[in-house]
Amino acid sequence: MKINDAVFGAIFLLLGIVVLVHVQAFPKIPGQPVGPALFPGIVSAALAVCGVLLIVSGVRRRAEQPWYEIADWMRSGRHFIALVAIVGGVVAYVLLAARVGFLLVAPVLLWIWLSVLGVRPVRAGVVAVVATLVIWYAFYKLLRVPLPWGLLTGMAF
Repeated sequence: MKINDAVFGAIFLLLGIVVLVHVQAFPKIPGQPVGPALFPGIVSAALAVCGVLLIVSGVRRRAEQPWYEIADWMRSGRHFIALVAIVGGVVAYVLLAARVGFLLVAPVLLWIWLSVLGVRPVRAGVVAVVATLVIWYAFYKLLRVPLPWGLLTGMAF
Protein backbone atom coordinates (compact mmCIF):
# COMPACT_ATOMS: atom_id res chain seq x y z
CA MET A 1 0.00 0.00 0.00
CA LYS A 2 1.42 3.34 -0.99
CA ILE A 3 0.03 6.55 0.39
CA ASN A 4 0.98 9.96 -0.93
CA ASP A 5 3.21 12.02 1.37
CA ALA A 6 0.60 14.79 1.47
CA VAL A 7 -1.80 12.51 3.35
CA PHE A 8 0.70 11.77 6.11
CA GLY A 9 1.76 15.41 6.07
CA ALA A 10 -1.81 16.48 6.78
CA ILE A 11 -2.04 13.98 9.66
CA PHE A 12 1.27 15.19 11.14
CA LEU A 13 0.26 18.83 10.74
CA LEU A 14 -3.07 18.21 12.47
CA LEU A 15 -1.41 16.24 15.28
CA GLY A 16 1.20 18.97 15.77
CA ILE A 17 -1.46 21.67 15.99
CA VAL A 18 -3.60 19.66 18.41
CA VAL A 19 -0.65 18.98 20.73
CA LEU A 20 0.54 22.59 20.49
CA VAL A 21 -2.91 23.85 21.50
CA HIS A 22 -3.18 21.28 24.30
CA VAL A 23 0.19 22.07 25.92
CA GLN A 24 -0.79 25.72 26.29
CA ALA A 25 -3.04 24.60 29.16
CA PHE A 26 -0.09 23.15 31.10
CA PRO A 27 0.54 25.03 34.36
CA LYS A 28 3.22 27.72 34.45
CA ILE A 29 6.03 27.51 37.01
CA PRO A 30 6.24 30.80 38.95
CA GLY A 31 9.58 32.54 38.53
CA GLN A 32 10.73 30.26 35.70
CA PRO A 33 11.06 31.37 32.08
CA VAL A 34 10.26 27.83 30.89
CA GLY A 35 7.62 25.39 31.99
CA PRO A 36 6.37 21.89 31.29
CA ALA A 37 4.90 22.99 27.94
CA LEU A 38 8.27 23.94 26.42
CA PHE A 39 9.57 20.57 25.22
CA PRO A 40 6.24 19.17 23.97
CA GLY A 41 5.59 22.53 22.31
CA ILE A 42 8.91 22.43 20.46
CA VAL A 43 8.34 18.83 19.34
CA SER A 44 4.78 19.52 18.20
CA ALA A 45 5.88 22.64 16.29
CA ALA A 46 8.61 20.62 14.58
CA LEU A 47 6.04 17.92 13.76
CA ALA A 48 3.75 20.54 12.22
CA VAL A 49 6.62 21.97 10.14
CA CYS A 50 7.52 18.47 8.91
CA GLY A 51 3.85 17.94 8.08
CA VAL A 52 3.83 21.06 5.93
CA LEU A 53 7.01 19.92 4.14
CA LEU A 54 5.43 16.51 3.47
CA ILE A 55 2.29 18.17 2.11
CA VAL A 56 4.37 20.30 -0.27
CA SER A 57 6.37 17.26 -1.38
CA GLY A 58 3.25 15.15 -1.88
CA VAL A 59 1.45 17.82 -3.90
CA ARG A 60 4.49 18.27 -6.16
CA ARG A 61 4.73 14.52 -6.82
CA ARG A 62 0.97 13.98 -7.18
CA ALA A 63 1.28 13.57 -10.95
CA GLU A 64 3.54 10.52 -10.54
CA GLN A 65 2.14 9.16 -7.27
CA PRO A 66 -1.62 8.89 -6.62
CA TRP A 67 -3.13 9.65 -3.21
CA TYR A 68 -3.52 5.94 -2.48
CA GLU A 69 -2.34 2.81 -4.30
CA ILE A 70 -2.84 -0.80 -3.27
CA ALA A 71 0.42 -2.74 -3.22
CA ASP A 72 0.79 -6.11 -4.95
CA TRP A 73 1.14 -8.04 -1.68
CA MET A 74 -2.35 -6.91 -0.63
CA ARG A 75 -3.80 -8.80 -3.58
CA SER A 76 -2.24 -12.05 -2.29
CA GLY A 77 -4.61 -14.18 -0.19
CA ARG A 78 -1.74 -15.63 1.86
CA HIS A 79 -0.38 -12.22 2.78
CA PHE A 80 -3.82 -10.84 3.58
CA ILE A 81 -4.51 -13.80 5.91
CA ALA A 82 -1.18 -13.18 7.63
CA LEU A 83 -2.07 -9.52 8.12
CA VAL A 84 -5.49 -10.41 9.55
CA ALA A 85 -3.90 -13.04 11.83
CA ILE A 86 -1.38 -10.58 13.26
CA VAL A 87 -3.87 -7.77 13.81
CA GLY A 88 -6.43 -10.21 15.21
CA GLY A 89 -3.77 -11.74 17.46
CA VAL A 90 -2.88 -8.37 18.94
CA VAL A 91 -6.56 -7.69 19.63
CA ALA A 92 -6.94 -11.18 21.13
CA TYR A 93 -3.92 -10.61 23.37
CA VAL A 94 -5.34 -7.32 24.65
CA LEU A 95 -8.68 -8.99 25.39
CA LEU A 96 -7.37 -12.27 26.84
CA ALA A 97 -4.03 -11.62 28.53
CA ALA A 98 -5.37 -10.27 31.82
CA ARG A 99 -7.85 -13.15 32.26
CA VAL A 100 -5.88 -16.04 30.79
CA GLY A 101 -2.30 -14.88 31.40
CA PHE A 102 0.76 -14.07 29.35
CA LEU A 103 2.34 -17.52 29.69
CA LEU A 104 -0.75 -19.19 28.21
CA VAL A 105 -1.76 -16.64 25.54
CA ALA A 106 1.66 -15.74 24.11
CA PRO A 107 2.78 -19.21 22.92
CA VAL A 108 -0.58 -19.86 21.25
CA LEU A 109 -0.47 -16.52 19.43
CA LEU A 110 3.16 -16.97 18.42
CA TRP A 111 2.43 -20.48 17.12
CA ILE A 112 -0.51 -19.20 15.07
CA TRP A 113 1.53 -16.30 13.67
CA LEU A 114 4.52 -18.46 12.80
CA SER A 115 2.31 -21.12 11.20
CA VAL A 116 0.44 -18.55 9.11
CA LEU A 117 3.77 -17.07 8.01
CA GLY A 118 4.90 -20.45 6.68
CA VAL A 119 6.92 -22.04 9.50
CA ARG A 120 6.38 -25.78 9.95
CA PRO A 121 3.98 -26.48 12.85
CA VAL A 122 6.41 -28.42 15.08
CA ARG A 123 9.18 -25.87 14.63
CA ALA A 124 6.67 -23.06 15.18
CA GLY A 125 5.59 -24.70 18.46
CA VAL A 126 9.14 -25.03 19.75
CA VAL A 127 10.02 -21.45 18.77
CA ALA A 128 6.77 -20.14 20.28
CA VAL A 129 7.40 -21.80 23.66
CA VAL A 130 11.08 -20.83 23.81
CA ALA A 131 10.39 -17.25 22.68
CA THR A 132 7.60 -16.91 25.26
CA LEU A 133 9.89 -18.06 28.06
CA VAL A 134 12.70 -15.76 26.93
CA ILE A 135 10.33 -12.79 26.66
CA TRP A 136 8.79 -13.60 30.05
CA TYR A 137 12.20 -13.89 31.70
CA ALA A 138 13.49 -10.68 30.12
CA PHE A 139 10.44 -8.60 31.02
CA TYR A 140 9.22 -10.20 34.26
CA LYS A 141 12.49 -11.09 35.93
CA LEU A 142 15.11 -8.75 34.48
CA LEU A 143 13.12 -5.59 33.73
CA ARG A 144 10.51 -6.13 36.48
CA VAL A 145 7.59 -5.49 34.11
CA PRO A 146 4.45 -7.04 35.65
CA LEU A 147 3.08 -9.41 33.02
CA PRO A 148 -0.42 -10.77 33.68
CA TRP A 149 -0.61 -14.22 35.31
CA GLY A 150 -4.32 -14.80 34.64
CA LEU A 151 -5.28 -18.41 35.34
CA LEU A 152 -1.80 -19.09 36.73
CA THR A 153 -2.06 -16.47 39.51
CA GLY A 154 -1.76 -19.14 42.19
CA MET A 155 1.58 -20.24 40.70
CA ALA A 156 3.08 -16.72 40.50
CA PHE A 157 6.53 -16.36 41.98
